[in-house]
Amino acid sequence: MDALQLTAWKHDAELREVAEPEPGPGQVLVRIGGAGACHSDLHLMHDFDAGMLPFDPPFTLGHENAGWVEALGAGVEGVEVGEPVAVYGPWGCGRCRRCLMGMENYCERQGEIATMGGGLGRDGGMAPLMVVPSPRFLVPLGDLDPVQAAPLTDAGLTPYHAVKRSLGLLVPGSTAVVIGVGGLGHMGVQFLRELSPATIVAVDQRAEALTLAAEVGAHHTVTMGEQAAAEIRDATGGRGADVVVDFVGADATLALGAAVARPLGHLTLVGIAGGTLPVSFFGIAYEVSVATTYWGSLPELVEVLALASAGRLHARVETFPLARANEAYAAMRAGALRGRAVVVP
Repeated sequence: MDALQLTAWKHDAELREVAEPEPGPGQVLVRIGGAGACHSDLHLMHDFDAGMLPFDPPFTLGHENAGWVEALGAGVEGVEVGEPVAVYGPWGCGRCRRCLMGMENYCERQGEIATMGGGLGRDGGMAPLMVVPSPRFLVPLGDLDPVQAAPLTDAGLTPYHAVKRSLGLLVPGSTAVVIGVGGLGHMGVQFLRELSPATIVAVDQRAEALTLAAEVGAHHTVTMGEQAAAEIRDATGGRGADVVVDFVGADATLALGAAVARPLGHLTLVGIAGGTLPVSFFGIAYEVSVATTYWGSLPELVEVLALASAGRLHARVETFPLARANEAYAAMRAGALRGRAVVVP
């Protein structure tokens, strides 16, 4: 079968012929219906050298996956062949305190495992078939289309977790700012709309992204630039934002978040553009909490899929056949995607 593989660091992915996998004891073989193309894959291709991560190429890309159970390894119970499923992406040890809470994204033994999940050291979903090491990583899809569901496993789950951690601040009269309304940000706006009464301000440098933000629930849109902080303060009556979620993570966006976060607010960094935020006593408002987040928990993925099943969450998806998967990454690199790219093997 064909698979889109990363064969070397600092190198574009390649479509290669590989053997069809078979599930071992305790494993599940999934036929992939959709595999999301993620910006972090571009970082995998171009930003790492040997030894920087606990794994090395070659491996098949694709860590946002959904499809149907194709076959069961010996001893597997609780899932059925043909069942539509989403694949939870971060694969922990399954035995530490965090994993037992469903927070395998924060596995306490991650350094011992030497991979981070399918598409992140182990073979992922940019191929017709994918081996999942345990049925605990599978969430039933019900009637959801796997193509629509695939990006929800990361591009949906990651902003959901980032928003959910700050819900206590998002009371009536509060304001939330979303910086970057791309594949993750447009879903972050929807989660804020569904989970809180906050006024939502969306920030981006692209007019089409701001149009999308307004379509999915933003109350105000602001163009990234020198006047952005002043516009956000005007929209908040001069108080600033209770919550800022930065889906870009560049120097300029972090500086904007720090400039508009009000005392006792949350500034949450999700994007991995490589920016830094100098923190000093007078550099940010009093008691502003600055945090990074990574992915989300398995119970949170169940909640994300429930919102989608209820018609309250919609990922904007552009599909690509496996043979054109690298075109999806090229469009992503050029900022030409409106929403999320999904590869359909």
